[in-house]
Amino acid sequence: MTKQAKRITKPEPLHWRLKLVVVFVCAVFFSLVARAAYIQVLEPGRLRHESDMRTLRTTSNEVQRGLISDRNGEMLAVSVPVRAVYADPKMVFDNNGFADMRRWQALADVLHEPVADVVQRVQENPKKRFTYLKRQVTPEVAAYINQLKLPGIYLKAESRRYYPTGEITAQLVGITNIDDVGIEGLESTYDNWLTGTPSKQKVRKSRDGRVVERLDIIQEGESPNDLVLSIDQRIQQLAYRELKRATEIYQATSASLVMIDVRTGEVLAMANTPSYNPNSRDQLQSHRMRNRALADAYEPGSTVKPFVMAAALQSGIVKPGDVIPTSPGWMRIGGRQVRDGVNYGDMSLAKILWKSSNVGISKLALQMPIQQLLGTYQSLGLGSYSGINIIGESAGLVQDRHRWSDFERATLAFGYGLTVTPLQLARMYATLGSGGILYPSSILKLKQAPEGTRVLSENVANEVLKMLVGVTEEGGTGTKAHIDGYPVAGKSGTSRKAVAGGYGDDYVALFAGVAPANDPRLAMVVVVNEPKGDHYYGGDVSGPVFGKVMSGALQMLNVEPLPSHEVVELAGSVGGQR
Repeated sequence: MTKQAKRITKPEPLHWRLKLVVVFVCAVFFSLVARAAYIQVLEPGRLRHESDMRTLRTTSNEVQRGLISDRNGEMLAVSVPVRAVYADPKMVFDNNGFADMRRWQALADVLHEPVADVVQRVQENPKKRFTYLKRQVTPEVAAYINQLKLPGIYLKAESRRYYPTGEITAQLVGITNIDDVGIEGLESTYDNWLTGTPSKQKVRKSRDGRVVERLDIIQEGESPNDLVLSIDQRIQQLAYRELKRATEIYQATSASLVMIDVRTGEVLAMANTPSYNPNSRDQLQSHRMRNRALADAYEPGSTVKPFVMAAALQSGIVKPGDVIPTSPGWMRIGGRQVRDGVNYGDMSLAKILWKSSNVGISKLALQMPIQQLLGTYQSLGLGSYSGINIIGESAGLVQDRHRWSDFERATLAFGYGLTVTPLQLARMYATLGSGGILYPSSILKLKQAPEGTRVLSENVANEVLKMLVGVTEEGGTGTKAHIDGYPVAGKSGTSRKAVAGGYGDDYVALFAGVAPANDPRLAMVVVVNEPKGDHYYGGDVSGPVFGKVMSGALQMLNVEPLPSHEVVELAGSVGGQR
C-alpha cells in the first residue's frame, strides 16, 4: 500500500451556504407550524366562519295543502306534486350554457313558449341568480327537462291544486293561486287551516349539494289539516245538473239551490249556475266565480207568506179554523191596490197559502203590529248572517224604521220591501221543519247536532207545515214540485226585479219547501234569476227543479216513502175547502 493511501482524511466543516439553506428551511417549517397553531388553536373563528359560509344551509320540507272532501269522503280538492323550472343566469354564463342552442329549443318546445322569450329571460341580467321559466309543470315534463342537462337550469318541487268535481262545486270550494294560497270560496276562508307550516332544519352540504350532516331544527312545522264538508256530493251533482238544465231551458241569467238538513243545520248541497272549471283558468270570469247562493239577495215574493201566517198564529190574532173574507179579490190600501188573480171569496188560512192570496195575507199583516211581523222575520234570521262562516256572505236587508204606511206593511207580507239570500230562505224553511228551532248553518260536517234557538212554538210551526202540504197537491200553486210517495210542504214565489224608479219586466222565480212533511228531513230553496219567455212563475220554473232534486235526495238518504193514501190524508187534514 502506498503512502498516499494510508493518509487519513479529516472531515471538513459545513459550508456556510449549506448552513443558510438549513436555517431557511427550518424557519419556513417553524413558521408554518406557528401559523397553523395560531389558526387552529388561538384564532379558529374566522376559518370556521368561512367554512360555514360555504357549507351551512337551511332546508325546509315540502308541506302539501290539506284535502277537502264531502261528508262521505269524496274528494273535492287535492294537491298533486308538480315542478317549477327556474334558471341561474350566472351559472348559465359561467358554464357557456348557450353553446348548444338545440337544447334550448327543446326546452322552449316542452314549455310551450317561444325560444327567444326563454333565452331573453336568462340573458337580460347575467349576474342574476334566480328567475322562473315555468311554474307547475308535470313530473313527466320535469323528467324530460332534467335529461337535457342544461347548465344553470334547475327544478324544484311544488304542488298544484286539483278539483275532481270541477264546475259542480266550483263556487263553494273556490280556488288557490299559483303559490297555493286560497283566493276564493272555502279555499280562502280556511286557508290557514289547510296550509300548515313547513319545518326548517340547519344542515351541512357538500360541494355537490348533498346533505352530509344534520345539525339542528330551527322551526318545528305544523301538519296541514283536512276539511270535511257537510256537502253530500251525490246530491250536489244532482242539484247542479237539474239547475243547469233549468237555466238553459228558460235562458235564465243565473240560478241557485241550497239544501239543508233540518235536524242539524248542515248544508247538504249548494249549487250555482253559471259555473266555471277551476282546473282550467285561462278565461276566468268574476261573475261565474261568485257564490250566488249566499252572496246575492232577492226580494222573496210569496215564499215569506208562511211566516206571516206563523206570526199571526203565534200572536193569537187568528186561530187555525178561522176564515178570512177576500171578496171582491182586491183591496185598496192608502190609494194603492192589492189584488189576487181571481176572487176567492171567504178563505181558510190554509187556502190563503194554497192559492197564494195577496189580499188574505195582507189582511193578516194589517191586523198585527208592524214590530210583530218584523220581529218574526228577524228572529228567523233575516237581516243577519247565517253562521256558515264563508267569505262573501250577504246579510240581506230587513228595514227597521219607526214609520210604515199600511201599503208598505202589506207588501212586506207578500215579499216586497225586503231582501234575502237563498241560504237565508232555506234556513227559514228548515226552522219550520225542525218544529220552530233555528239552527246555525254549517258547511262543515258536524259530529253532533248544535244547540238551536226556539223562535216559533212547535204547534205553530207544525200547523203551518201542514197547511203548506196542500200547495203541492191538486189545486195548489206548486203542483210541479209534487213528489210521489213523499208529502211536500212548499211554497212558490215570483217577484219582479226592482229598477231605478220602480220595478222592471224581469222576474225572480222561487220555490222553497220541506220534505217529507210528516217527518221533516230536508229543506230546500231553488231560485232562478230572470227566466225568459212566457213561463216565469216560481211554481212553473223552480218547482220542477225542486221536485226532481228533493225526490232524488230522499232516495239517496234512504228515506222511506209513505203510501199514497196517507199522503192524500195528510194533504186534506187541514181545514178549509179548495
